[in-house]
Amino acid sequence: MRSVTKDNITDVFAAYFGEDTDPRVKEVLLALTRHIHDFARETNLTHDEWRKGLEFLEWAGRITTPERNEFVLLSDVLGLSSLVDMQHSVADATSSSVLGPFHVSNPPALEIGGDMKRDFDGEVLLVEGTVRDQDGQAIPHAQIDIWQTAPNGLYSSQDEDQDIHSFHGLMTADENGRYAFTTVRPVSYTVPDDGPVGEILRAAGRHPWRPSHLHYIVTAPGFRSLVTEVFPDDDPYLDEDTVFGVRDDLVMTYVQQPAGSFPEGFKLSGSVDGSYSRVDFDLVLARD
Repeated sequence: MRSVTKDNITDVFAAYFGEDTDPRVKEVLLALTRHIHDFARETNLTHDEWRKGLEFLEWAGRITTPERNEFVLLSDVLGLSSLVDMQHSVADATSSSVLGPFHVSNPPALEIGGDMKRDFDGEVLLVEGTVRDQDGQAIPHAQIDIWQTAPNGLYSSQDEDQDIHSFHGLMTADENGRYAFTTVRPVSYTVPDDGPVGEILRAAGRHPWRPSHLHYIVTAPGFRSLVTEVFPDDDPYLDEDTVFGVRDDLVMTYVQQPAGSFPEGFKLSGSVDGSYSRVDFDLVLARD
């Protein structure tokens, strides 16, 4: 194309699509290219800046492993992950939130009342709730994939001293949709900032901190899968989450419980002598 210019190159690109191109593929690629071209024109992007961007992407590829996905982390800190989540959240259902780059597949079974704290230090947290639909009816036997960081602020895939399935569990709710487990109270932590994402954060004058949270993936036949996380209302980073994952309906309260009040029906029943915290959090699924 001899007549291509900086002003018409987007239209020229659009003309290159074949007639049998999938309409949605064409729509997405055209929009992506249009915004990239507009970005370059708006900023008058230089050759050095363009090369720096390519080197950044190459670096993200090199640092990505099965245990750490730098591209997911980049999407998170730029707010893209949360934007996609919010665009597809359903009214009257629990809001979705970021999956994050550290989910581990095939977690071990965790029975109702089971424990993920094991021998780790930290305050015992009792978590209980019901999986229900938007009309308030319980969803029996929903599958709940649960994970979190250890008290040192690291996920198991980041920490060679942890078993890969440490603080991970897969629970099946009972016939009334109830789930319950114990764990250690999660802590605030920093996202990995020793790679290209860290360079972005430092260049923008941003910190890498996330408020403490529990992760969930909840599935049930006939319902949309829910990927979410829930946060305590007293966390200092609640209003400045570096990956923009906090939503109003995902903020919960840890209620301090007195010593001697730990209930029956849990793996830790009879062994928790001191005070502990409790949170009740229902998970609401939207119909598929």
